Amino acid sequence: MASRATASIALLLSLNLVFFSMVSATTCPIDALQLKVCANVLGIIQIPPNEPCCSLLGNLVALEAGVCLCTAIKANILGLNLNIPLDLSLYLNNCGLNAPGGLQCP
Repeated sequence: MASRATASIALLLSLNLVFFSMVSATTCPIDALQLKVCANVLGIIQIPPNEPCCSLLGNLVALEAGVCLCTAIKANILGLNLNIPLDLSLYLNNCGLNAPGGLQCP
């Protein structure tokens, strides 16, 4: 009987972890339409920092900024049709955000 109760508690805790991790998944905290100023971010590599884009992304953590750019790319807000793996960490680091290497859109 005790093992059945332990198994039930373990199942309940696992489901709680799954549901809470789904709720707290990272989303873009800014309006994706504002990211049009980032169009030459990926304008296949113009490395000087794009001031309007960097100032827009500057208040975010690198992971959030990456998610925002990926959201804008997937929604084709930036007017770019990209189907290649894109290393966003290069641009984010250029804007002063310390992004981990190899940060790519899923």
